[in-house]
Amino acid sequence: MAATKTKKTTAKKATKKTTGKKVTKKTAAKKPTKKTTIKKVTRKITTKKPTKKAVKSKRTKVICISHKEDCDGISSAALIRQAFGGDAILVDYPGQMEALNQVVSDEKLKSLFICDLGLSKKTQDEFIDILTTLRKNKVSVTYIDHHDIDPNVVKALEKIKVKVIHDINECTTVQVYNAYTSKLNDHASFVATCAAITDYMEDRPIGSKLLQIYDRQFALISATVMTYNIVGHQKEPDYLQYLVEELAESKFPHDIPNTFEFAQIQVEKLSQMIAKVKKGMKTMKNLGHMEILDAGASGAVNFVMGLSGKDVGVAYKERVDHGIYAVSVRGSKNCKVHLGKIVNLLATSLGGSGGGHDKACGAVVPKPKIKKFLTELNKQIK
Repeated sequence: MAATKTKKTTAKKATKKTTGKKVTKKTAAKKPTKKTTIKKVTRKITTKKPTKKAVKSKRTKVICISHKEDCDGISSAALIRQAFGGDAILVDYPGQMEALNQVVSDEKLKSLFICDLGLSKKTQDEFIDILTTLRKNKVSVTYIDHHDIDPNVVKALEKIKVKVIHDINECTTVQVYNAYTSKLNDHASFVATCAAITDYMEDRPIGSKLLQIYDRQFALISATVMTYNIVGHQKEPDYLQYLVEELAESKFPHDIPNTFEFAQIQVEKLSQMIAKVKKGMKTMKNLGHMEILDAGASGAVNFVMGLSGKDVGVAYKERVDHGIYAVSVRGSKNCKVHLGKIVNLLATSLGGSGGGHDKACGAVVPKPKIKKFLTELNKQIK
């Protein structure tokens, strides 16, 4: 009996071993199945990767942030639109940072152009920070301008691979035209010419060559009409966008409905301004100045300079909604100082911002500091 039990046990053990072998075989048979499953998962992961790339490729939006207050800014936006498509955001100098803060979080933004918007000591650090964020998000950024810029700012922008196109000797639109001629049509040269005229830069190397293409009087009247329409519609952003679109479509100012009629209205307003400036203007040793109540400061500042007999004119208008004065400064050919540099430092020291060209610039000054601004500016003009 004992022997019989032993045999059975042995038999059972053998059976277990055999069973163990079968399990091993089954496991071995399943391994390829696992590999197949792994392969399928791998394929799924591979399929997902392009999806991620597809999400990145959704960055297709092109935006141009440009100056809204003059022909150079509007024309720059028009040529960028013609060359690259996209939309324009039109702002004044104080609105530049607000616009940048809006676009920095736009996940669809692919390319950003910033045109004709000078920097001040107050805004330049924030400007660099925002553009750094955009570059980290792989957004292409191009900064095109002709205002005086701190060389350290240019170095900082180039370090983060922002494309900087900057020349104080040509207006911004001319620089846009020169940089992207191959992407623009023939009419773009006329748009650039008008911008150069309105920025008093038609005598510069490239600007003067462009002006030679056209009849001078035709270009002058077209540039003037554009300027009066832009200045007169500052409170109508839709109209300014319309001008950008029309210029991008190669329209001459006389092809845009009612532009000459509206320019005539502006001329009448400006003619009335002469009498107001004569009556309300004040003078200091080195400058003439006046607060403007019912028109734009930029439209009156040349009258202030001319009628005061001084080499520098200052016109300023209160922006009640912001508690500031918008200031325009102009210098005659006899003005020996760089007004843009002086105004930049002065306005910043008073809690505002400003800057621009040697003979034409602007500033934003807190309302309580406007007298201090005028007094200090007068001291620094020799």
